[in-house]
Amino acid sequence: MSGFRTPSSGIRALRPAAFGADPSGERLARMRRSPHFVNGVFVNPEGTRTRPSGGTGVEMAKLYLQKEARVRRAPGGTIPVHPTTLADLAKPPASGLRVTWMGHSSVLAEIDGHRVLFDPVWGERCSPFAFAGPKRLHPVPVPLQALGPVDVVVISHDHYDHLDLPTIKALADTDTLFAVPLGVGAHLEHWGVSETRLRELDWNESTKIGGLTLTATPARHFCGRGLRNPQHTLWASWSVVGDEHRIYHSGDTGYFDGFKDIGAAHGPFDATMIQIGAYSEFWPDIHMTPEEGVRAHLDLQQGRPHGVLLPIHWGTFNLAPHAWAEPGEWTKDAAQDAGQAVALPRPGEPFEPAGTVPSDPWWQAVSAPIDRPWRRSPGPGTAPEPETTEDFDLAGER
Repeated sequence: MSGFRTPSSGIRALRPAAFGADPSGERLARMRRSPHFVNGVFVNPEGTRTRPSGGTGVEMAKLYLQKEARVRRAPGGTIPVHPTTLADLAKPPASGLRVTWMGHSSVLAEIDGHRVLFDPVWGERCSPFAFAGPKRLHPVPVPLQALGPVDVVVISHDHYDHLDLPTIKALADTDTLFAVPLGVGAHLEHWGVSETRLRELDWNESTKIGGLTLTATPARHFCGRGLRNPQHTLWASWSVVGDEHRIYHSGDTGYFDGFKDIGAAHGPFDATMIQIGAYSEFWPDIHMTPEEGVRAHLDLQQGRPHGVLLPIHWGTFNLAPHAWAEPGEWTKDAAQDAGQAVALPRPGEPFEPAGTVPSDPWWQAVSAPIDRPWRRSPGPGTAPEPETTEDFDLAGER
């Protein structure tokens, strides 16, 4: 019958573009050959609670709605964004390695003559909808189009706060390459990125781009953009090795013993970008606390302080019950206790790990008095886990 569509095809037609696309064809066949794809889903390197039991969804909702808790999750003043990012980036890094945190997990790394952009999110909300979902606490430091050429965009996984439709569509009009975990390429192709510009990797697979070797390394997390969470795309951390320097981006991950193996195979690193925000006892296996983030950095460095740790995944979006600046404060404390150098830049503030590393706790000046003291205080959010993965929507993780 001409024009006939099944009910399922009609539902797919109504699917928001931001949901992306499901893997199919050779991409799906390759996923099924992965040793990490078991019984139709990707699995973590060790046991991970992504579907907690118990009736705690209501408790989490109550916590998010508490007035005092809401105040803690936003700055009391204007977050200072570095004012001269573009002028600073116009000069080449003296050491050959420069890192610029753009907010959340978005980082521009200039390494041995190449430019790598990790998890770029320039959108106003990390959400499939422009009118709802976690909104930025500070503006992006520079317009995306002013950033200049990028050799490769690296995506850690397909959650909205790491894979942003407006940003990818803007980058689709450039000639940059994309390095992504298995399955994530389906989203990018759906949004206009040519298959020839994709490097789609399983854990421990590598690709060469110019003088860089990029390796998708394991992480302990989950995936999903639609109404369900079928674990049909892979999540990863990333090692990037140049002629002279080595860097690491954790993506989102819970702490696990695999950091030691990653460090042994690809480290030690001159700089690590480690997720230390959006943690909670509600989801203890998929995000790290600041103390765990410092521990992960040390594991990556063969058990001793080395290089510079850049805390990421905090300060830009409100994704968890803790005070908005608590991750920065606690990472500063934990790194100091461990004797580890930590970079604390304002969004958009470039630094060279071999040079002067920003160390000013800038968040303290724009935090409401209710946020203090942070040091080792339990804070809100130390409660049992939510009932289902759908409850993670409250944290902006879908």
